[in-house]
Amino acid sequence: MVSLDGSLSKIENRESTRAVVRYARVSAHKARPVLNQIRNKSVSRADEILAFSERSVSEIISGCLNSAVANANNNNGIPQEELFISECFADEGPTLKRFRPRARGRATSIFKRSCHLTVVVSRYSEEELEVFQTRAELRDERKNLQSETKSEEETKSKNKKAKPSKEESVEEDVIVDDSEGEESVEEDVIVDDSEGEESVEEDVIGDDSDNDVENDEQNEKEAN
Repeated sequence: MVSLDGSLSKIENRESTRAVVRYARVSAHKARPVLNQIRNKSVSRADEILAFSERSVSEIISGCLNSAVANANNNNGIPQEELFISECFADEGPTLKRFRPRARGRATSIFKRSCHLTVVVSRYSEEELEVFQTRAELRDERKNLQSETKSEEETKSKNKKAKPSKEESVEEDVIVDDSEGEESVEEDVIVDDSEGEESVEEDVIGDDSDNDVENDEQNEKEAN
Protein backbone atom coordinates (compact mmCIF):
# COMPACT_ATOMS: atom_id res chain seq x y z
CA MET A 1 0.00 0.00 0.00
CA VAL A 2 1.21 3.51 -0.78
CA SER A 3 1.93 5.72 2.20
CA LEU A 4 0.05 8.92 3.01
CA ASP A 5 3.01 11.06 1.92
CA GLY A 6 2.48 10.13 -1.73
CA SER A 7 5.88 8.53 -2.38
CA LEU A 8 4.76 7.30 -5.83
CA SER A 9 4.05 10.81 -7.12
CA LYS A 10 7.38 12.07 -5.76
CA ILE A 11 9.37 9.30 -7.45
CA GLU A 12 7.78 9.94 -10.82
CA ASN A 13 8.21 13.74 -10.45
CA ARG A 14 4.57 14.44 -11.17
CA GLU A 15 2.50 17.39 -10.08
CA SER A 16 -0.08 15.99 -7.71
CA THR A 17 -2.76 17.22 -5.33
CA ARG A 18 -4.81 15.34 -2.80
CA ALA A 19 -8.05 15.39 -0.88
CA VAL A 20 -8.83 13.55 2.37
CA VAL A 21 -12.13 12.59 3.94
CA ARG A 22 -11.67 11.83 7.64
CA TYR A 23 -13.95 9.86 9.94
CA ALA A 24 -16.14 8.52 7.15
CA ARG A 25 -18.77 6.26 8.71
CA VAL A 26 -17.84 3.33 6.49
CA SER A 27 -15.45 0.48 7.15
CA ALA A 28 -12.18 0.47 5.22
CA HIS A 29 -12.94 -3.12 4.17
CA LYS A 30 -15.97 -1.89 2.18
CA ALA A 31 -14.24 1.16 0.68
CA ARG A 32 -11.12 -0.58 -0.68
CA PRO A 33 -12.82 -2.58 -3.50
CA VAL A 34 -14.25 0.65 -4.95
CA LEU A 35 -10.90 2.41 -4.68
CA ASN A 36 -9.23 -0.46 -6.51
CA GLN A 37 -11.60 0.05 -9.44
CA ILE A 38 -10.72 3.73 -9.99
CA ARG A 39 -6.96 3.55 -9.34
CA ASN A 40 -4.80 4.66 -12.34
CA LYS A 41 -7.93 5.74 -14.23
CA SER A 42 -8.60 9.15 -15.74
CA VAL A 43 -10.88 11.51 -13.85
CA SER A 44 -13.71 11.24 -16.38
CA ARG A 45 -13.54 7.44 -16.38
CA ALA A 46 -13.46 7.33 -12.56
CA ASP A 47 -16.55 9.55 -12.41
CA GLU A 48 -18.41 7.11 -14.67
CA ILE A 49 -17.39 4.11 -12.55
CA LEU A 50 -18.48 5.81 -9.33
CA ALA A 51 -21.76 7.02 -10.84
CA PHE A 52 -22.82 3.48 -11.81
CA SER A 53 -21.44 1.73 -8.73
CA GLU A 54 -23.98 0.03 -6.46
CA ARG A 55 -22.02 0.57 -3.24
CA SER A 56 -22.95 3.46 -0.96
CA VAL A 57 -19.26 4.30 -0.43
CA SER A 58 -19.03 5.52 -4.02
CA GLU A 59 -20.85 8.75 -3.13
CA ILE A 60 -18.26 9.63 -0.47
CA ILE A 61 -15.36 8.72 -2.78
CA SER A 62 -16.80 10.80 -5.64
CA GLY A 63 -16.98 13.82 -3.33
CA CYS A 64 -13.36 13.31 -2.32
CA LEU A 65 -12.35 13.01 -5.98
CA ASN A 66 -14.18 16.22 -6.92
CA SER A 67 -12.43 18.10 -4.14
CA ALA A 68 -9.03 16.80 -5.31
CA VAL A 69 -9.75 17.95 -8.88
CA ALA A 70 -10.86 21.37 -7.60
CA ASN A 71 -7.61 21.68 -5.59
CA ALA A 72 -5.58 20.87 -8.71
CA ASN A 73 -7.44 23.50 -10.76
CA ASN A 74 -7.24 26.25 -8.16
CA ASN A 75 -3.78 25.64 -6.70
CA ASN A 76 -1.77 24.32 -9.65
CA GLY A 77 -3.86 25.44 -12.63
CA ILE A 78 -4.14 21.90 -14.10
CA PRO A 79 -7.30 21.22 -16.14
CA GLN A 80 -9.43 18.16 -15.45
CA GLU A 81 -8.65 16.53 -18.82
CA GLU A 82 -4.96 16.20 -17.89
CA LEU A 83 -5.52 14.50 -14.51
CA PHE A 84 -5.68 10.88 -13.42
CA ILE A 85 -5.90 9.09 -10.08
CA SER A 86 -2.37 8.11 -9.15
CA GLU A 87 -3.12 7.05 -5.56
CA CYS A 88 -6.21 6.20 -3.54
CA PHE A 89 -6.41 4.29 -0.29
CA ALA A 90 -8.47 3.89 2.89
CA ASP A 91 -7.03 3.84 6.42
CA GLU A 92 -8.92 2.57 9.43
CA GLY A 93 -10.32 5.17 11.78
CA PRO A 94 -11.68 4.97 15.34
CA THR A 95 -14.36 2.40 16.11
CA LEU A 96 -17.47 3.27 18.12
CA LYS A 97 -18.52 0.50 20.50
CA ARG A 98 -22.20 0.06 21.23
CA PHE A 99 -24.28 -2.69 22.85
CA ARG A 100 -27.63 -4.21 22.03
CA PRO A 101 -29.79 -6.15 24.55
CA ARG A 102 -30.43 -9.80 23.73
CA ALA A 103 -32.17 -12.79 25.35
CA ARG A 104 -31.65 -13.88 28.99
CA GLY A 105 -30.28 -10.51 30.01
CA ARG A 106 -27.32 -10.67 27.73
CA ALA A 107 -25.76 -7.82 25.73
CA THR A 108 -24.01 -8.10 22.36
CA SER A 109 -21.43 -5.60 21.21
CA ILE A 110 -21.84 -3.57 18.00
CA PHE A 111 -18.77 -2.04 16.35
CA LYS A 112 -19.43 1.04 14.23
CA ARG A 113 -16.27 1.45 12.24
CA SER A 114 -14.92 4.48 10.39
CA CYS A 115 -12.10 5.17 7.93
CA HIS A 116 -10.03 7.94 6.39
CA LEU A 117 -10.24 8.14 2.58
CA THR A 118 -7.42 9.70 0.55
CA VAL A 119 -7.44 10.40 -3.20
CA VAL A 120 -4.33 11.75 -4.97
CA VAL A 121 -4.67 13.25 -8.44
CA SER A 122 -1.63 13.69 -10.72
CA ARG A 123 -0.99 15.20 -14.13
CA TYR A 124 -0.22 13.10 -17.20
CA SER A 125 3.20 13.49 -18.80
CA GLU A 126 3.56 15.34 -22.11
CA GLU A 127 4.17 12.12 -24.03
CA GLU A 128 1.02 10.56 -22.63
CA LEU A 129 -0.98 13.68 -23.48
CA GLU A 130 0.28 13.56 -27.08
CA VAL A 131 -0.77 9.91 -27.33
CA PHE A 132 -4.24 10.80 -26.03
CA GLN A 133 -4.55 13.63 -28.54
CA THR A 134 -3.66 11.36 -31.46
CA ARG A 135 -6.21 8.81 -30.25
CA ALA A 136 -8.88 11.49 -30.01
CA GLU A 137 -8.09 12.67 -33.55
CA LEU A 138 -8.32 9.12 -34.87
CA ARG A 139 -11.67 8.67 -33.17
CA ASP A 140 -12.96 11.88 -34.71
CA GLU A 141 -11.80 10.76 -38.16
CA ARG A 142 -13.53 7.41 -37.74
CA LYS A 143 -16.73 9.10 -36.67
CA ASN A 144 -16.59 11.40 -39.69
CA LEU A 145 -16.02 8.47 -42.04
CA GLN A 146 -18.91 6.56 -40.52
CA SER A 147 -21.20 9.57 -40.84
CA GLU A 148 -20.17 10.04 -44.48
CA THR A 149 -20.76 6.39 -45.32
CA LYS A 150 -24.16 6.51 -43.64
CA SER A 151 -25.14 9.61 -45.59
CA GLU A 152 -24.05 7.96 -48.87
CA GLU A 153 -26.03 4.83 -48.07
CA GLU A 154 -29.10 6.92 -47.28
CA THR A 155 -28.83 8.79 -50.57
CA LYS A 156 -28.44 5.52 -52.48
CA SER A 157 -31.47 4.03 -50.77
CA LYS A 158 -33.52 7.12 -51.58
CA ASN A 159 -32.49 6.93 -55.24
CA LYS A 160 -33.41 3.24 -55.37
CA LYS A 161 -36.82 4.03 -53.93
CA ALA A 162 -37.35 6.84 -56.42
CA LYS A 163 -36.58 4.69 -59.52
CA PRO A 164 -39.38 2.10 -59.01
CA SER A 165 -41.90 4.91 -58.75
CA LYS A 166 -40.97 6.12 -62.23
CA GLU A 167 -41.24 2.57 -63.64
CA GLU A 168 -44.67 2.15 -62.05
CA SER A 169 -45.87 5.39 -63.68
CA VAL A 170 -44.65 4.15 -67.10
CA GLU A 171 -46.45 0.82 -66.61
CA GLU A 172 -49.68 2.62 -65.73
CA ASP A 173 -49.49 4.70 -68.90
CA VAL A 174 -48.95 1.60 -71.00
CA ILE A 175 -51.90 -0.17 -69.41
CA VAL A 176 -54.18 2.77 -70.05
CA ASP A 177 -53.14 2.97 -73.69
CA ASP A 178 -53.73 -0.75 -74.23
CA SER A 179 -57.18 -0.60 -72.71
CA GLU A 180 -58.19 2.36 -74.90
CA GLY A 181 -56.93 0.57 -78.06
CA GLU A 182 -58.85 -2.61 -77.26
CA GLU A 183 -62.07 -0.70 -76.67
CA SER A 184 -61.78 1.14 -80.00
CA VAL A 185 -61.08 -2.11 -81.88
CA GLU A 186 -64.06 -3.85 -80.29
CA GLU A 187 -66.37 -0.97 -81.22
CA ASP A 188 -65.18 -1.05 -84.83
CA VAL A 189 -65.71 -4.79 -85.11
CA ILE A 190 -69.20 -4.56 -83.67
CA VAL A 191 -70.21 -1.83 -86.08
CA ASP A 192 -68.87 -3.69 -89.11
CA ASP A 193 -70.65 -6.92 -88.18
CA SER A 194 -73.97 -5.18 -87.77
CA GLU A 195 -73.72 -3.48 -91.16
CA GLY A 196 -72.80 -6.76 -92.91
CA GLU A 197 -75.77 -8.60 -91.38
CA GLU A 198 -78.22 -5.89 -92.46
CA SER A 199 -76.95 -5.95 -96.06
CA VAL A 200 -77.16 -9.75 -96.19
CA GLU A 201 -80.74 -9.73 -94.88
CA GLU A 202 -81.80 -7.14 -97.47
CA ASP A 203 -80.31 -9.20 -100.31
CA VAL A 204 -82.09 -12.32 -99.14
CA ILE A 205 -85.41 -10.52 -98.88
CA GLY A 206 -85.03 -9.06 -102.39
CA ASP A 207 -84.38 -12.48 -103.95
CA ASP A 208 -87.43 -14.00 -102.27
CA SER A 209 -89.76 -11.31 -103.70
CA ASP A 210 -88.53 -11.92 -107.30
CA ASN A 211 -89.14 -15.65 -107.04
CA ASP A 212 -92.72 -15.05 -105.84
CA VAL A 213 -93.48 -12.82 -108.85
CA GLU A 214 -92.23 -15.42 -111.36
CA ASN A 215 -94.30 -18.19 -109.72
CA ASP A 216 -97.47 -16.08 -109.97
CA GLU A 217 -96.93 -15.48 -113.69
CA GLN A 218 -96.45 -19.20 -114.38
CA ASN A 219 -99.63 -20.03 -112.53
CA GLU A 220 -101.65 -17.50 -114.57
CA LYS A 221 -100.31 -18.96 -117.86
CA GLU A 222 -101.30 -22.47 -116.85
CA ALA A 223 -104.76 -21.31 -115.92
CA ASN A 224 -105.33 -19.73 -119.32
